[in-house]
Amino acid sequence: MKDQGSIEGLRTEHLAADDAGIARAADLLKAGRAVAFPTETVYGLGADATQGRAVAAIYAAKERPSFNPLIAHVADLAAAQHQGVFGREALRLAEAFWPGPLTLVVPLAETCEITDLARAGLPSIGLRVPAHPVAHALLTSVGQPLAAPSANRSGRMSPTQAEHVLADLNGRIAAVLDAGPTSVGVESTIVSCLGDELRILRPGGIPREQLVDVIGRPLPGVGEAGNLERPSAPGMLESHYAPRARVRLHAEAIRAGEAILLFGPFRPAGLAHAAATVNLSPSGDLAEAAARLFSALRELDESGAPIIAVVPIPPVGLGEAINDRLARAAADRPPG
Repeated sequence: MKDQGSIEGLRTEHLAADDAGIARAADLLKAGRAVAFPTETVYGLGADATQGRAVAAIYAAKERPSFNPLIAHVADLAAAQHQGVFGREALRLAEAFWPGPLTLVVPLAETCEITDLARAGLPSIGLRVPAHPVAHALLTSVGQPLAAPSANRSGRMSPTQAEHVLADLNGRIAAVLDAGPTSVGVESTIVSCLGDELRILRPGGIPREQLVDVIGRPLPGVGEAGNLERPSAPGMLESHYAPRARVRLHAEAIRAGEAILLFGPFRPAGLAHAAATVNLSPSGDLAEAAARLFSALRELDESGAPIIAVVPIPPVGLGEAINDRLARAAADRPPG
């Protein structure tokens, strides 16, 4: 266990992902503290979703607006059904993809214990069963659903390593449970299962094509991305996942002083003038690109270049989620 210092009066513990570290993290969570932990997608900032004061610590640490709801992570489908009502198609998706990078937004069950604050006052809840063995062990040990958005300051890039968590939240949270880099690298796909029509609220770690194969019909997206008044799920704010540098998409040529995010063998004109270069996947593998996305953006941001140019990335499979995150990173940012 390593003490990472103190910011704003808290000491953030750096815990190994062994039995002792998981037990310590569980004790902190039971005491109402906020702890970052790994999932297969990104690191989440967890707190007991049944404790309002614990959930408030997430919003405070992230500087996250309280109108933005949180996903609740649970250990298994039975635990999810205690919190939400699963219709036929929601149940089919859960059985096909859980544990895994899929969040289902469902109506509240009468037995739901998740606080109004975590739900942002909505009559629905986003639920996920993560596939990471450390996350599962932690959820089992705590015995309660954990509200867990990405473990970063609100609007910034999601963390795929414990070091990324500490860069944003050191001194603001009780601990980070370190299990090394995450495997998927982009957040879960969110599907709304409210009413008669299923909708993809956020593309993510389960590609649209796989969902369609299970449901047997097209899944539309949502038209409310960018609605700052009342998003129905996390990750829907128009400006999100942003580095400090500005992001320029679909770059066919590089301007002097720009950093460049490459994909595959494509080489834009002016590459020799780039301030820094990272290739998400030299072979053009979208799974590799998704896993490296946020780390690559952080690396290019640290170069000090004022603009990160991004070459075109195919919008198929995991490319849909990658392009969604890049579009939000490139969006106009709210003042302040």
